[in-house]
Amino acid sequence: MRLRTGAVAALLAFALTTGAQGASNGSSSIKIGGIFALTGPTSDVGVPYAEGVKAYVNYINKQGGIKGRKLDFISQDYAYNVARGEQLYSQLKSNGVVAIQGWGTADTEALRTRVNADRIPYMSASYAATLVNPQETPYNFFVAPSYSTQMRIALRFIADQTKGRQTEVAVFHHDSPFGQSPLEDGKRYVESKRLKLGYKTYTMAAGVTDYTAQLTQVQSQGARWIIIQNVSTPAAALARDLARLGLNVKIVCLNWCGDEIFVGLAGRAAAGHYAVQPWGTTGLKVPGLKTPSKYLQSRGKTLGTASLHFVQGWYTMAVMSKGIERVIASGKPVDGPNLKAALESMPKFSTGGVTPDVKFTTRTHEGLHSSRIFQVTRGRFRQVTGYRVP
Repeated sequence: MRLRTGAVAALLAFALTTGAQGASNGSSSIKIGGIFALTGPTSDVGVPYAEGVKAYVNYINKQGGIKGRKLDFISQDYAYNVARGEQLYSQLKSNGVVAIQGWGTADTEALRTRVNADRIPYMSASYAATLVNPQETPYNFFVAPSYSTQMRIALRFIADQTKGRQTEVAVFHHDSPFGQSPLEDGKRYVESKRLKLGYKTYTMAAGVTDYTAQLTQVQSQGARWIIIQNVSTPAAALARDLARLGLNVKIVCLNWCGDEIFVGLAGRAAAGHYAVQPWGTTGLKVPGLKTPSKYLQSRGKTLGTASLHFVQGWYTMAVMSKGIERVIASGKPVDGPNLKAALESMPKFSTGGVTPDVKFTTRTHEGLHSSRIFQVTRGRFRQVTGYRVP
């Protein structure tokens, strides 16, 4: 009996050891976290973005995973609440995630010290310029030109359209760190480049649906252009108010309102307005839209109804997955430091024409540096420029 017991114990020990070796050699799943805004003031764009991230995870797992390893994706809604986001981060860390797909500016900035101390790559949908410098935020990444870069592109575009004539610009922004992020950089850009642009900012308070009062101030300013750093629903309300008041003012949306949601909600009032949109539109004839389109069609949906933010989430997760693939191929453990190094050193990532090629370095974690500009014509955004830089 003692011999049999010893044999069973030895076999059990061998099995446990073999299982542990199998996991370290790449048979285990890889845990990734997600903190999304499925409710709250940015959920109009937060929902399709989250659906795109999760769709890519499902797509890659259906293909057998990343070099045979499935992604175990754990996500929750934080309702655009910073305290809730911090709580979810702690839960994800306890669950052993190696990286996180995040969302807003206020929460991403609040978490950056912990992210860096915990060495967990955090690929946010916040494109705040405060997150691009690896010397300060080594584990924060984003796949976009920063809000400040987008603001500079918009200001340069307006200056080009006005051909050097003195022109007033009003900047309407979300009442949060997200909305405020590019404001000072925009002001400094106008001054440093000596652009003949007036520059005044207006807060879009949460829950406001009528912007008549602010537009009266815009008239007093003499503004002919409005840049919007906000999401689609309030931007569309502003466009409708412009049309109702008969004001001859053009809008330039930055990326979170330059989309199908804005056009659908604004209706005819959207006509003629512009967007600095690094993610293009779902109407682009580019190879990079074929796979997400087929994925959606298999589920009875279309790119147009899913919105470009679905594509945005899809490719953000694809970039992270490419970094994970490089770590696995190197034979190293899939952990935060190795994923960070892989993202910083990987060659340019092509989105098949959806965006410019994505590239991180040890000098910047701003994945894109340029954007096309689009204008609403015949009911949808259509491209009017190639890739622009400030």
